[in-house]
Amino acid sequence: MNKNLSFEAVIFDMDGVITKTALTHAAAWKKMFDEYLKKREKEHSEKFVEFTHEGDYLPYVDGKPRYKGVASFLESRGIDIPFGDPSDNPDKETVCGLGNRKNIAFNQVLEEEGAEVYPSTAALIDELKKAGIKLGVASSSKNCKPVLERVNLLDVFDARVDGVVSAELNLHGKPEPDIFTTACDMVKKTYSKSIVVEDAVSGVQAGVKGKFGLTIGIARENNVKELKEAGAHIVVEDLEEIGGIEGLNKVFKEFSK
Repeated sequence: MNKNLSFEAVIFDMDGVITKTALTHAAAWKKMFDEYLKKREKEHSEKFVEFTHEGDYLPYVDGKPRYKGVASFLESRGIDIPFGDPSDNPDKETVCGLGNRKNIAFNQVLEEEGAEVYPSTAALIDELKKAGIKLGVASSSKNCKPVLERVNLLDVFDARVDGVVSAELNLHGKPEPDIFTTACDMVKKTYSKSIVVEDAVSGVQAGVKGKFGLTIGIARENNVKELKEAGAHIVVEDLEEIGGIEGLNKVFKEFSK
């Protein structure tokens, strides 16, 4: 490992940080919820109010485990339905059923359009790998593995903690730090010598709660203010602003004093 570097590991979120799939998720959530809300309008005479990106997706769903996102949004609308079971049919009116319905929509888009990576993130990952820095990916998504396979990055990471692993280990979702700390534990590095890179408010909150040496917020959603308020040490619109591994080291030293 490069002895000039002050940090030992970097844990990346996936959607919106490594891959351009955050908007794919957002579109799948909107499709599912709008269809469900229109159905409720017909069956319960509830006025249809569309699911919006700014008003609903970002505050209630973004970055959270799938079923937690469903429950959070429904609670915001005063809708009370059974939680159900993860094995529920997508047509079942439960939190899990709705979550499974959203997942079908996401996978259809992934199958048809594939996935892209952010060039600056891919370049930084490559630089970090060559320098011997341990790399982890921590995502709420149960689609993490297939997405990373699509963009040929699965084998780059020394640890992967996603929605599937979280369920197996019974981890708490963001804003709790479990997925980040578990990824860090897997690569046998201390939190204070590690970096979290996130684009969601709940993810930044998780990095801060985990007492990581540096938590970087990437403002893909014109949400610089929200990420700073969540506790991010530094907020950028793209990782190219960091200045590669040397820039990252400089920022880490500045904030981990």
